[in-house]
Amino acid sequence: MDRQTVRRFRPDPGAPPPDPGAWPAVVPSIAQILREGLSLGPGATVLVGENGSGKSTVLEVLASALGINAEGGSRNTRMVTRPSEPGSLDLIVERSPGADRWAYFLRDETLHGLYSYLESTNGPDPLFHEMSHGEGFLALLGSRAHGGGFYLLDEPDAALSFTGTLSLVATLGDLVRSGAQVVVATHSPVLAALPGARLLEVGPWGLREAEWADLELTASWRQFLGDPQSFLRHLT
Repeated sequence: MDRQTVRRFRPDPGAPPPDPGAWPAVVPSIAQILREGLSLGPGATVLVGENGSGKSTVLEVLASALGINAEGGSRNTRMVTRPSEPGSLDLIVERSPGADRWAYFLRDETLHGLYSYLESTNGPDPLFHEMSHGEGFLALLGSRAHGGGFYLLDEPDAALSFTGTLSLVATLGDLVRSGAQVVVATHSPVLAALPGARLLEVGPWGLREAEWADLELTASWRQFLGDPQSFLRHLT
Protein backbone atom coordinates (compact mmCIF):
# COMPACT_ATOMS: atom_id res chain seq x y z
CA MET A 1 0.00 0.00 0.00
CA ASP A 2 1.22 3.51 -0.87
CA ARG A 3 1.87 5.33 2.41
CA GLN A 4 4.01 8.23 1.29
CA THR A 5 3.52 11.24 3.53
CA VAL A 6 2.83 13.70 0.70
CA ARG A 7 1.51 12.87 -2.74
CA ARG A 8 0.91 16.38 -4.00
CA PHE A 9 0.74 20.06 -3.11
CA ARG A 10 -2.05 21.67 -5.10
CA PRO A 11 -3.61 25.12 -5.30
CA ASP A 12 -6.90 25.64 -3.51
CA PRO A 13 -9.50 26.51 -6.18
CA GLY A 14 -11.57 28.34 -3.57
CA ALA A 15 -8.77 30.61 -2.36
CA PRO A 16 -8.38 34.15 -3.67
CA PRO A 17 -5.74 34.19 -6.40
CA PRO A 18 -2.41 35.80 -5.47
CA ASP A 19 -1.28 38.96 -7.21
CA PRO A 20 0.71 37.63 -10.19
CA GLY A 21 2.85 40.76 -10.19
CA ALA A 22 3.87 40.53 -6.53
CA TRP A 23 6.32 38.35 -4.64
CA PRO A 24 6.37 35.38 -4.38
CA ALA A 25 4.08 34.76 -7.37
CA VAL A 26 6.62 36.51 -9.62
CA VAL A 27 9.12 33.72 -8.88
CA PRO A 28 8.72 31.33 -11.87
CA SER A 29 8.90 28.15 -9.77
CA ILE A 30 6.23 29.46 -7.38
CA ALA A 31 4.03 30.64 -10.25
CA GLN A 32 4.23 27.14 -11.72
CA ILE A 33 3.22 25.53 -8.42
CA LEU A 34 0.30 27.95 -8.09
CA ARG A 35 -0.86 26.94 -11.59
CA GLU A 36 -0.11 23.23 -11.63
CA GLY A 37 0.69 22.14 -8.10
CA LEU A 38 3.68 19.94 -7.30
CA SER A 39 3.44 16.15 -7.33
CA LEU A 40 5.99 14.18 -5.34
CA GLY A 41 6.85 10.55 -5.71
CA PRO A 42 8.25 8.37 -2.95
CA GLY A 43 11.90 8.86 -2.03
CA ALA A 44 13.98 11.97 -2.65
CA THR A 45 13.44 15.09 -4.73
CA VAL A 46 16.43 17.42 -5.22
CA LEU A 47 16.09 21.04 -6.35
CA VAL A 48 19.11 22.66 -8.00
CA GLY A 49 19.58 26.12 -9.44
CA GLU A 50 21.39 29.43 -9.16
CA ASN A 51 21.14 31.83 -6.23
CA GLY A 52 17.83 33.66 -6.50
CA SER A 53 16.21 30.99 -8.64
CA GLY A 54 13.57 30.24 -5.98
CA LYS A 55 14.76 26.94 -4.45
CA SER A 56 14.56 28.14 -0.85
CA THR A 57 11.25 29.92 -1.45
CA VAL A 58 9.75 26.65 -2.72
CA LEU A 59 10.87 24.82 0.44
CA GLU A 60 9.52 27.58 2.68
CA VAL A 61 6.13 27.40 0.97
CA LEU A 62 5.99 23.61 1.27
CA ALA A 63 6.96 23.78 4.94
CA SER A 64 4.22 26.33 5.65
CA ALA A 65 1.66 24.22 3.78
CA LEU A 66 2.58 21.31 6.07
CA GLY A 67 2.21 23.50 9.16
CA ILE A 68 5.93 23.32 9.97
CA ASN A 69 7.64 26.26 11.62
CA ALA A 70 8.93 28.45 8.78
CA GLU A 71 12.33 28.98 10.44
CA GLY A 72 12.96 25.27 10.88
CA GLY A 73 11.89 22.47 13.17
CA SER A 74 8.57 20.66 13.33
CA ARG A 75 4.92 21.58 13.78
CA ASN A 76 5.59 21.93 17.50
CA THR A 77 8.55 24.32 17.18
CA ARG A 78 7.80 27.84 18.42
CA MET A 79 10.62 30.00 17.13
CA VAL A 80 10.32 33.33 15.35
CA THR A 81 13.08 35.86 14.77
CA ARG A 82 12.24 37.99 11.73
CA PRO A 83 9.31 36.71 9.63
CA SER A 84 10.17 36.92 5.95
CA GLU A 85 8.69 33.74 4.50
CA PRO A 86 5.87 33.68 1.93
CA GLY A 87 3.50 31.44 3.89
CA SER A 88 1.54 28.48 2.57
CA LEU A 89 -0.08 30.33 -0.39
CA ASP A 90 -3.22 28.33 0.45
CA LEU A 91 -1.75 25.12 -0.96
CA ILE A 92 -3.62 21.93 -0.15
CA VAL A 93 -1.57 18.89 0.90
CA GLU A 94 -2.72 15.57 -0.52
CA ARG A 95 -1.57 12.66 1.63
CA SER A 96 -1.75 8.90 1.41
CA PRO A 97 -4.23 7.31 3.83
CA GLY A 98 -2.50 6.19 7.02
CA ALA A 99 0.77 7.92 6.11
CA ASP A 100 3.26 9.03 8.73
CA ARG A 101 2.55 12.70 9.58
CA TRP A 102 5.98 13.46 11.07
CA ALA A 103 7.80 16.25 9.21
CA TYR A 104 10.90 18.34 9.90
CA PHE A 105 12.48 21.35 8.21
CA LEU A 106 16.16 22.27 8.38
CA ARG A 107 17.36 25.60 6.97
CA ASP A 108 21.04 26.39 7.00
CA GLU A 109 20.48 30.13 7.52
CA THR A 110 18.34 29.65 10.64
CA LEU A 111 20.18 26.79 12.36
CA HIS A 112 21.70 29.09 15.00
CA GLY A 113 18.25 30.18 16.12
CA LEU A 114 16.93 26.62 16.06
CA TYR A 115 19.85 25.40 18.21
CA SER A 116 19.17 28.19 20.72
CA TYR A 117 15.46 27.35 20.79
CA LEU A 118 16.15 23.67 21.41
CA GLU A 119 18.51 24.54 24.26
CA SER A 120 15.83 26.75 25.82
CA THR A 121 13.38 23.83 25.99
CA ASN A 122 15.75 21.86 28.28
CA GLY A 123 15.17 18.73 26.25
CA PRO A 124 17.50 15.74 25.89
CA ASP A 125 19.40 17.14 22.91
CA PRO A 126 23.16 17.69 23.05
CA LEU A 127 24.48 21.24 22.91
CA PHE A 128 24.51 21.77 19.16
CA HIS A 129 26.17 25.18 19.58
CA GLU A 130 29.23 23.43 20.96
CA MET A 131 29.66 21.37 17.79
CA SER A 132 31.04 22.51 14.47
CA HIS A 133 28.50 23.76 11.93
CA GLY A 134 28.53 20.50 10.00
CA GLU A 135 28.63 18.23 13.05
CA GLY A 136 25.66 20.03 14.57
CA PHE A 137 23.63 19.75 11.39
CA LEU A 138 24.25 16.02 11.01
CA ALA A 139 23.59 15.39 14.72
CA LEU A 140 20.29 17.29 14.61
CA LEU A 141 19.14 15.47 11.48
CA GLY A 142 20.11 12.14 13.01
CA SER A 143 18.13 12.90 16.17
CA ARG A 144 14.96 13.88 14.28
CA ALA A 145 14.99 11.47 11.34
CA HIS A 146 13.46 8.02 11.50
CA GLY A 147 11.83 5.57 9.15
CA GLY A 148 8.97 7.33 7.41
CA GLY A 149 8.11 11.00 7.65
CA PHE A 150 8.84 13.99 5.45
CA TYR A 151 12.06 16.03 5.54
CA LEU A 152 12.83 19.39 3.97
CA LEU A 153 16.52 20.38 3.82
CA ASP A 154 17.46 23.83 2.53
CA GLU A 155 21.08 24.03 1.33
CA PRO A 156 22.52 21.56 3.85
CA ASP A 157 25.74 21.45 1.81
CA ALA A 158 26.58 24.93 3.14
CA ALA A 159 27.36 23.30 6.48
CA LEU A 160 29.25 20.31 5.17
CA SER A 161 32.66 19.34 3.85
CA PHE A 162 33.01 16.92 0.96
CA THR A 163 33.12 13.94 3.33
CA GLY A 164 30.29 15.43 5.38
CA THR A 165 28.18 15.70 2.24
CA LEU A 166 28.89 12.05 1.48
CA SER A 167 27.73 11.20 5.02
CA LEU A 168 24.53 13.11 4.36
CA VAL A 169 24.00 11.23 1.09
CA ALA A 170 24.32 7.95 3.03
CA THR A 171 21.90 9.17 5.72
CA LEU A 172 19.31 10.28 3.17
CA GLY A 173 19.68 6.99 1.31
CA ASP A 174 18.93 5.11 4.54
CA LEU A 175 15.91 7.35 5.22
CA VAL A 176 14.49 6.79 1.75
CA ARG A 177 14.93 3.03 2.04
CA SER A 178 13.02 3.11 5.33
CA GLY A 179 10.08 4.86 3.67
CA ALA A 180 10.80 8.57 4.23
CA GLN A 181 10.29 11.34 1.70
CA VAL A 182 12.96 14.00 1.34
CA VAL A 183 13.03 17.32 -0.53
CA VAL A 184 16.46 18.99 -0.70
CA ALA A 185 17.60 22.30 -2.17
CA THR A 186 21.32 22.28 -2.93
CA HIS A 187 24.28 23.72 -4.82
CA SER A 188 26.25 20.50 -4.42
CA PRO A 189 26.72 18.11 -7.37
CA VAL A 190 27.52 15.43 -4.77
CA LEU A 191 24.16 15.80 -3.06
CA ALA A 192 22.40 16.09 -6.42
CA ALA A 193 23.83 12.65 -7.26
CA LEU A 194 21.79 11.03 -4.46
CA PRO A 195 20.94 7.61 -5.94
CA GLY A 196 17.37 7.35 -7.18
CA ALA A 197 16.53 11.02 -6.56
CA ARG A 198 14.25 12.96 -8.85
CA LEU A 199 16.06 16.11 -9.98
CA LEU A 200 14.24 19.38 -10.60
CA GLU A 201 16.25 22.24 -12.09
CA VAL A 202 14.94 25.62 -10.93
CA GLY A 203 15.28 28.75 -13.07
CA PRO A 204 13.44 31.29 -15.25
CA TRP A 205 11.49 28.40 -16.77
CA GLY A 206 10.14 27.36 -13.35
CA LEU A 207 10.72 23.71 -12.41
CA ARG A 208 11.85 21.12 -14.94
CA GLU A 209 12.95 17.52 -14.71
CA ALA A 210 16.64 16.95 -15.33
CA GLU A 211 19.33 14.29 -15.39
CA TRP A 212 22.45 14.71 -13.25
CA ALA A 213 24.84 14.63 -16.21
CA ASP A 214 22.86 17.38 -17.96
CA LEU A 215 22.71 19.84 -15.05
CA GLU A 216 24.40 23.21 -15.51
CA LEU A 217 25.68 22.65 -11.96
CA THR A 218 27.42 19.42 -12.96
CA ALA A 219 28.88 20.88 -16.15
CA SER A 220 30.26 23.93 -14.35
CA TRP A 221 31.95 21.94 -11.59
CA ARG A 222 33.34 19.43 -14.08
CA GLN A 223 34.88 22.24 -16.15
CA PHE A 224 36.24 24.07 -13.11
CA LEU A 225 37.87 21.00 -11.58
CA GLY A 226 39.34 20.03 -14.93
CA ASP A 227 40.75 23.49 -15.64
CA PRO A 228 40.32 26.12 -12.87
CA GLN A 229 42.09 28.78 -14.94
CA SER A 230 39.37 28.61 -17.58
CA PHE A 231 37.24 30.44 -14.99
CA LEU A 232 39.78 32.29 -12.89
CA ARG A 233 41.58 34.06 -15.71
CA HIS A 234 38.40 36.03 -16.36
CA LEU A 235 38.16 37.11 -12.73
CA THR A 236 41.67 38.11 -11.66
